[in-house]
Amino acid sequence: MIAVEGTTMTSLESTTWPQVGMPDLVIVPVGSLEQHGPHLPLHTDTTIAVAVAHGVAERLCAAAQKTVVTPPVAMGSSGEHQSFPGTVSIGTAVLRQVLVEIVRSVRTWADRVLLVNGHGGNVQAVRDAVDQLVHEGHDVRWVACRIEGADLHAGRTETSLMLALAPDEVRLDSSEPGNTLPLHKILPDMFAGGVSAVSANGVLGDPSGASAREGTAFLAAMVEEVLDGVLERRGSA
Repeated sequence: MIAVEGTTMTSLESTTWPQVGMPDLVIVPVGSLEQHGPHLPLHTDTTIAVAVAHGVAERLCAAAQKTVVTPPVAMGSSGEHQSFPGTVSIGTAVLRQVLVEIVRSVRTWADRVLLVNGHGGNVQAVRDAVDQLVHEGHDVRWVACRIEGADLHAGRTETSLMLALAPDEVRLDSSEPGNTLPLHKILPDMFAGGVSAVSANGVLGDPSGASAREGTAFLAAMVEEVLDGVLERRGSA
């Protein structure tokens, strides 16, 4: 989303400082660079977080709340995927500090900050960063990109989302089921040995039946869930 005169929605990297002004809300997408099975690109979590962030920004700007979306934090805490080539993880402690510094900087020119997290492995870092920042007096919160009934990793949910968002990068001819057991069944082994200990192909779910149409619906539902929280907080402020 590029800022043009007469609009209130901006993609931060595409603007000049006078265009940025004093936005009501700055959204920071937080993703990862990690394996997503043999069929999805490494940037899957980041792409989804960015799409949700911009979907929320569009709606807020339509409601006359000037909203800016930053470039994503594109490497996260992905140690559980480290045995798969291509994964780049900066770990929980570093991610936490990166988010703290980003929000401190943004808050010098913005009222509120929202972190939109697209990767489950980032949760501890995101939560700890927000707790510290709130203690420091910053108006910041975080939300997850989630949907009811989603599978765990690189299954039907994320495959459908990526078919909607980046279809040219989805390799459906290489897609295959992985471990389809629920999280509580595999968590002890995953803590001990990472994702590779429970899924040789890195998939936790089954991508069969994924479609762009389903992905579009999933994205809309994610945006609505985030938006409900943002507007509820705004209304009660």
